[in-house]
Amino acid sequence: MTVDIRKAGLDIGAKRIGVSVSDALGLTAQPVGVVERRSQAADVEAIMNLLAEFEIGEFVAGLPLNMDGSEGTQADAVRHFCARIEAITDIPVSFQDERLTTVESERLMIDSGMRRSKRRAKIDKTAAVLILQSHLDARAGERT
Repeated sequence: MTVDIRKAGLDIGAKRIGVSVSDALGLTAQPVGVVERRSQAADVEAIMNLLAEFEIGEFVAGLPLNMDGSEGTQADAVRHFCARIEAITDIPVSFQDERLTTVESERLMIDSGMRRSKRRAKIDKTAAVLILQSHLDARAGERT
């Protein structure tokens, strides 16, 4: 029996972390859930609980760059948290530019007619899907 190793996408915010996972072929990203932030150790544990049914080989975290491409304090916080993820799980983390993914995810939900109250609950995991899908699409382009 073969085990399908997947990638997990993370949209790491100050209050919540959106989590997504790739399909077995690494072509598409699907939402998994949202973790309400408590502490780094509790957050990593909650992420791993959400992903327990999957064999994760890599995390792809959204890196919140400034519009000019530079890194600010939020990017530093994401890198610090991801170093903790690697230390705890021994799973490597790569980064994907996440500029405007939250804006794009909200626009997609507005366009679909979703009410504001429901958007708030889904925006983080939708952003995690967009981050992971961007990563998967870039890798697919490298293979062709």
